[in-house]
Amino acid sequence: MARMIRVCFVCLGNICRSPTAEGVMQHLIGEAGLQELIEVDSAGTAAYHSGEKADLRSRQEASRRGIELTSLARKFRRSDFAHFDYVMAMDQSNYDDLSTLMNSADDAERLFLLRSFDSASPVGASVPDPYYGGPEGFAEVFEICEAACRGLLAHLRSAHQLPGGRVG
Repeated sequence: MARMIRVCFVCLGNICRSPTAEGVMQHLIGEAGLQELIEVDSAGTAAYHSGEKADLRSRQEASRRGIELTSLARKFRRSDFAHFDYVMAMDQSNYDDLSTLMNSADDAERLFLLRSFDSASPVGASVPDPYYGGPEGFAEVFEICEAACRGLLAHLRSAHQLPGGRVG
């Protein structure tokens, strides 16, 4: 069996954007039958919400679309770079914070902006933080995460010679 590919989605507090991306990616992986080959997680650059469920508004938006967000918030650790093949930052600020935790040049090759996997996104585009806004922001974040995660899954299939199957 091929080696497990590990992906971690990272935002600031790990209660809105990164758990949404984690849930969307897990759903796409399940649809594609690749759950034995790809593992996903999420974390935050800060520990403000460690141990908490995803924001209720994120969970409600995901549920409305048939996806359950089950992760609990945690802080990204320097040692996580050694565990994950792909570290997906939600915005440039998260990317910069993660850059300060790198142990080696290899770590730099694991760090990406999530939207860089969505060919329709402008270069350097962020997943906006919906925390202080209304429900429309959570819907937008879900759609952005879904588009980027579809692109990420296509990349993983190509880069790691994974089975084709259905991509949703």
